This record gives sequence, C-alpha cells and structure tokens, in this order.
Amino acid sequence: MESVKSLIKEVKAGNRRALARAITLVESTRTDHRDQALLLMDELLEKNSHSIRIGLTGTPGVGKSTFIESFGMMLIKQGFKVAVLAVDPTSKLSGGSILGDKTRMELLSREPAAFIRPSPSQEYQGGVAPKTREAIALCEAANFDLIIVETVGVGQSEVMVSEMTDIFLLLMAPGGGDELQGVKRGIMEIADLILVNKADGELKSTALRTCADYAGALRLLRKRQIDPDDFPKALTLSSLEATGLDKVWREINLLKDYRAKTGIWIDQRRNQSLDWFESELKNRMIQKFEKDSKFLELKSVFKKEVWDEKITPERAAEDILKTVEKNK
Repeated sequence: MESVKSLIKEVKAGNRRALARAITLVESTRTDHRDQALLLMDELLEKNSHSIRIGLTGTPGVGKSTFIESFGMMLIKQGFKVAVLAVDPTSKLSGGSILGDKTRMELLSREPAAFIRPSPSQEYQGGVAPKTREAIALCEAANFDLIIVETVGVGQSEVMVSEMTDIFLLLMAPGGGDELQGVKRGIMEIADLILVNKADGELKSTALRTCADYAGALRLLRKRQIDPDDFPKALTLSSLEATGLDKVWREINLLKDYRAKTGIWIDQRRNQSLDWFESELKNRMIQKFEKDSKFLELKSVFKKEVWDEKITPERAAEDILKTVEKNK
C-alpha cells in the first residue's frame, strides 16, 4: 500500500522514471501486480482537466514518427509537456515487438519535457495496446499537456482509438484517386483532421491536390453534431521541414474550445470512461472463464468436435454458453 502511494506521489511530481514504472505495473499480468495497479488507478480519480488526448493513425511509411517528433518539439518550445504512447505490432510467430520508437524520435526522446512509451499491441484489436487507457490516465497524472496515442496502422478496427482520445488525426501521404479509395470510410467518419504529410519539394503540388481531394470527400460525409460548421478539415504539412504544424495546433485548439464551450468535451470524456468500463468488464469476464477448469474442459471437447467437422463453430459456441448457463 505504502509503495503504491509513494509511486503515485512521484508520478504526480512529474518523475518520468516513476511514470514508466507505473505503466509497467498496470501492464503486468501478475495477480499481485494487478492488485497494486488497482490501488494505483484509484488514486487517479481526480482528472487532469487541461490535457488534450490525441489519436494518430496512418498507413506505414506515411511519417507518423517524424510528424510526432516535429510536432512535439514545436510544442515543447512553447512550454508544453508532451507524452507519446506508441503502439508496436506484436509478432504472431514470436510474440515479440521491436519497440523502437525512441530511436525513431531521437530528438524528442532527449527532451526533459517529453515522455515516449512504446508498448506491444499483443494482438489487441483496435490499433492500441491492452492498457492504453491506463497509460493515458497516468500521463495526465504526471501533468503532461498533450498525450499522443500513435496506433498500429490504418484499418477498420482503428475506430477504437476514438473511444479514448479527444481529437483524432489521420495522417496521409500525397497520392491520387487510388489513395483516396484506399481509406476506410469508418476512419474518414471519425477523423477530426486529415493531414497530408510530405508537402515539400517535388511532392508539394501533389500534396495540395490530394488535400483538395480529401476536402471534397469530407464534404460528402454527413455532418457530425460534435463539430463546428467547417470541421472536419484537410490540411497539408511537412514534418521534415516542420511547416504547417502551427496551423494543425491552431485547428486542434479551435476544436477543443468549441467542444468545451458546448459541453461536448466533458461528455466525450465521460463516454470514454463508460467505454473503458465496458471494455474492462468484458475482458475480466473472459479472463474469469479462461481460468475455470470446467469451462476449459468443455471448451476442449467442443474444439475437437469443430476440428472433426462434427459441429459448426457457431453451434459449438451456442452450446457452450447454454451448458454454462444451465450449470450455474
């Protein structure tokens, strides 16, 4: 109990090593660590109201890390503290992750006002890691002004990141019509800003045309009640030359101010807490089943029947649930 209180005190004082230890604690699957993690999170009920949670996604190679570094460095120069929660894909073969984000953000990682935490996705759906929400809360407790969640990559399941962030950014590379066709509609519908990166050198004119294409596509989408009239928007920038970043920051603040004034901001935060609760409850229920010996025995029997093609997977799942319900 005392060690947890000491840890949270260090986290709230802005100690980055303590913050890293706290995130490691909540990510641990050990039972004794889980109990400590619950006590740790209990201390964070009082929220950091000034923070901005930003979700960032984009296709591999679009320059997410370069954008985060340039954007983060700009904000640090303005006196802000920036935390980056970068999710690395976990290998299905080895179960390992590279976790190389600190090497990809070399300048930012050396800044005292920055904190970079790579976490393995562990095949978790939605482009985030299993304990991303807890990590966000801990970064807020450490008084970081901006928490950027860099997701694994673009896909329909990436929509989950919008359930834990305030502003969602979609980073895209300059391209033609095929590039626009490749963007999932679900991602377009939740994006607050579409940022066309690499608007420099020979690609600048292509980036401007691509941005215009995205702006046109956004106008065809149904108006969202959470936005002012001119949102969502498409913008161009160059992470390499650090141009256009100030405009991105202005637009983020315009959106934040609008949502704060209308009460949407606080409603979003409360909905995020409810989504967190629902997700945690489902995970705990699954974990409880997976530890029950009778359930595991029953599951093994039905897996063999599915393997032998004696029963459909749907019917097997239905029969297991009916058996569990009957034996309560």
